[in-house]
Amino acid sequence: MVKVINKKSQEYFLDARSIMVGGVNSPVRSFRGVGGSALVMEYGKGAKLFDVDGNSYTDYCLSWGALILGHAHRNPILAAKKTVERGTSFGTTTRAEVDIAKFITRAIPSMELIRFVNSGTEATMSAIRVSRGYTKKRMVVKFDGCYHGHFDDLLAKAGSGVANLKESSSLGIPASHIENTLSLPYNNSKVLVETLERYKDDIACVIIEPVAGNMGVIPAQKEFLKTLRDITKKNKIVLIFDEIMTGFRTGLGCTQADYGVVPDMTCLGKIVGGGFPVGAYGGRKDIMECLAPLGGVYQAGTFAGNPVVMRAGLATLKLLNKDFYRTLNERCEKFAADLNEYFVKENLPVRLSAYRSMMSFRFSQQPVNNYDDARTAASDEIYAKLFWHFVAKGVYMPPADLEAFFVSGMHTKKDLLDLSAAIKSFFVKK
Repeated sequence: MVKVINKKSQEYFLDARSIMVGGVNSPVRSFRGVGGSALVMEYGKGAKLFDVDGNSYTDYCLSWGALILGHAHRNPILAAKKTVERGTSFGTTTRAEVDIAKFITRAIPSMELIRFVNSGTEATMSAIRVSRGYTKKRMVVKFDGCYHGHFDDLLAKAGSGVANLKESSSLGIPASHIENTLSLPYNNSKVLVETLERYKDDIACVIIEPVAGNMGVIPAQKEFLKTLRDITKKNKIVLIFDEIMTGFRTGLGCTQADYGVVPDMTCLGKIVGGGFPVGAYGGRKDIMECLAPLGGVYQAGTFAGNPVVMRAGLATLKLLNKDFYRTLNERCEKFAADLNEYFVKENLPVRLSAYRSMMSFRFSQQPVNNYDDARTAASDEIYAKLFWHFVAKGVYMPPADLEAFFVSGMHTKKDLLDLSAAIKSFFVKK
């Protein structure tokens, strides 16, 4: 195995740690999940990332799924440059906002009205506030292992059954912030129905990743989602799909179109910004009209709908047609199927959990349907070794187990063949 020389990365990261908390602006970047010193990146192009030492990597982190066109794609870059030359922020409505809003609401019919914000956390936080304002109810239901940003009400530890949740998963969050939060097991219709029937008069909304990506990739079972839709509608509970990760990754209509399940509200981010910071939420007109200036639910932001972001985002979305998705999805589905067939044939304790161009490693052949299953099939030790094996092979993956990795439209068949070879060379029995 070739040893990667990353002396400059180590020096830069040591410097970063002296002036930034942990040397990072988001915890997972610290490499604590895989050990060693974090790599410091210099630039990206297409499917490649380049670090400060001059090493190149085929990138499957892709800014945590945001870069479906790879790095520095010509169209969003040109759109951003042209916009910057005319000004970066105005604090007013712009044509750029209107244009991308029209595109998104046509692609996702459930989003009758939309509002842009600056991050996924802002989107989920705001959607929950609107839901509470609309229903005049207080409680929020989430699912164990689903992550919806660092919003106080959602940083709650996984519960069991229908038990009330009283413990946060972060210091600095008073009990009062999560006393109205319930966290339920993913893909468990029995517990779902029991809970929502018990607390129906108090539950304002249910928020879910229809394909979970923050406990590795776990697609919701179709019957589970249908049950969720039916019972929320019956009890006048707002159903929120967090499609920040899945939005525009699997198709123009997003995961809700794949499943044929229509939520009341949808949260978007990542791909919608074309590589720039972004968030958006929207849904039924009667719900969204609760927002100021039409209604009494307040939310605002100086840089919300920033014209540079909006133009780069629209330039990205315009390239995502049926042919693009067909090629990407078919290539990824074949890649995952072939590898999983190989793992079974070789009797190896590993498999890929996949949904279209989202994938994650499971260090077990057992099915994974929820957070408990995901933890059972996880191994920080094995993943750390696998991560550094990839680095030595010129492959960059998310630096933590239980994270999804992604394939972009810029990855070639050869890239995936090389990735397959790198995976097999790690797991093959010696």
